[in-house]
Amino acid sequence: MKAYYRIGAAAVVFIIVLAGALHYRSNRLQEDLSEQILRFHVIANSDTEEDQELKLKVRDKIGAYLGKELGQVTNLEECEKTVQKHLPDIERCAKTILEEEGYAYSVKAKISDTKFPKKTYGSYTFPKGEYRALTVVIGSGSGKNWWCVMYPNLCFSGSMYEVIDENSKEELRAVLSEEDYAEIMAEGELRVRFKYLDGLLSLFGVEEK
Repeated sequence: MKAYYRIGAAAVVFIIVLAGALHYRSNRLQEDLSEQILRFHVIANSDTEEDQELKLKVRDKIGAYLGKELGQVTNLEECEKTVQKHLPDIERCAKTILEEEGYAYSVKAKISDTKFPKKTYGSYTFPKGEYRALTVVIGSGSGKNWWCVMYPNLCFSGSMYEVIDENSKEELRAVLSEEDYAEIMAEGELRVRFKYLDGLLSLFGVEEK
């Protein structure tokens, strides 16, 4: 019986160490990414169908505008400065759509450090954490949000949806280390987890943070 206890204790220790390693890797990756990318975040007034559709129209209008303004930027600092300079224009773009659709919601655009949950965009998975982002809040900002990566440009290459062309992938690869790029690939080898790992963590009361 003592042998079973020893095996069980060893298994618990192994799982805790593994969970800690996963947590460390996720934190390190998030810190690396946060220094290399700028996200674009649009938050709807509410979760009604009308407000969610309005959010996407605002997204498209701002995306069309920024796609032109950011077409020649070559680094993160230049991208952020350009966006910061055009914040009033970004708000005007959004208000134009709101007025056309018959809404009197307020709009606020800002660049700030923003906390995001773990999210997948196209074939890339970004760990949760704090990232620099252009955030556009419509009305009360109580609804679901839409997001993408503005720099390197994964947003404005012909589509505002989660279809990322090869040029955009190469832009992202160029600013990340090979290790970081491999890790954010949602289907990449380094993203593969044992299927039963989450179950084991839960079984022993250990949660991956």
